[in-house]
Amino acid sequence: MEFKLGRRVTLDEISAATGIHRTTLSKISSQRGYNMTTDNIDKLCVFFKCPIEKLMEHLPDQPDTEA
Repeated sequence: MEFKLGRRVTLDEISAATGIHRTTLSKISSQRGYNMTTDNIDKLCVFFKCPIEKLMEHLPDQPDTEA
């Protein structure tokens, strides 16, 4: 995660500014399919001053190839 100024933002900084627990932010950033609340999505949009589509995208489930 980077600001337009080109500096990386830490999870601790985001947590302090948004009130979202650091553990939750870590799960959001590392677990594909993590189920986050719309409240947290809104807080992140406000923090990064961006629309929702800049934060997330829909990735279809991968078909099971084991047979």
